[in-house]
Amino acid sequence: MNEFTIKSFEQYLTTVRDELGIVEQNGQRVRRYFRGQTKRADAGYDLKPSIGRYAHLNDLSLAERDRLENEVLETFSNHLISYVNHLPRNDWEALAIAQHHGLPTRFMDWTTNPLVALYFACRDSKKDKNGNPCDSAVYVLISDPPRFSELRRQQKNGHYSAEEAEPDEPYSNDDDGYDGFGLDENDEPAVVSDDDLDTATDSGPRTPTEPALEGGLSPFDISSNVIYDPPHVSPRIRAQDGVLLACHQPMQPLEEKDVLEIVISHTAHDDIRRRLDQYGVFDKQLFPDLDGIAKWLKYRVFEINGVT
Repeated sequence: MNEFTIKSFEQYLTTVRDELGIVEQNGQRVRRYFRGQTKRADAGYDLKPSIGRYAHLNDLSLAERDRLENEVLETFSNHLISYVNHLPRNDWEALAIAQHHGLPTRFMDWTTNPLVALYFACRDSKKDKNGNPCDSAVYVLISDPPRFSELRRQQKNGHYSAEEAEPDEPYSNDDDGYDGFGLDENDEPAVVSDDDLDTATDSGPRTPTEPALEGGLSPFDISSNVIYDPPHVSPRIRAQDGVLLACHQPMQPLEEKDVLEIVISHTAHDDIRRRLDQYGVFDKQLFPDLDGIAKWLKYRVFEINGVT
């Protein structure tokens, strides 16, 4: 994994500009995706989706894990009607809503905005088991996964191959996403009882190969990672410029060749937080609700001097 070490806000901006630059493929600009983590991958927080952090799932066969994911999604989807105005049109939308609300899924949260990723990398500084401050990191997806919208167009034309798919038009105005790419490493695994799964549906759970409500292609059937731009479910989505990476091997971390690591020195966290606040990339802007206002006031009043 290529690595850069950042010790200031300006150095981060320069690195993103000069080292990543403008990349073109087939005459089109390639959009980069960023992910901020308060813990580095080599410190034990691998680049994998949330469902991949439940080690006991490795004891299941691939078919058993697929069945479990489908059953959990079916249970979640059956409860949606009581809480949303518009039901999801397919498994992609349903799984994105589940991800947004904290259910472990095969989706990973990324953003097209490098400053938003920097916010999530530095907002809450961590310490190791010995009480020493930890460096954080921003990861850059330097591979070019196909996008769901492109695969869907191919499927409608009678052809689908994730490996051969050309990337969708970069820098589309339709690039929306969910807000969950900030990490909460303290989350405990949720427990789903067999009774809960048994009530998923009177007709039984879908098989992994059954088409979704529309669109045909299921997130459980992909043969490579896919970028998905989900629809809006809250004002946080556009504010955070988020996208989802659907992982076809959710129990495995991303390959090192696909990712560049920008290490953010812990010594720079306080200054970066202040600079991001000046640039309007902070709690109140990224979380346009009461939670964001409370977090913003907490920082401005109680944490501005680096005391947490």
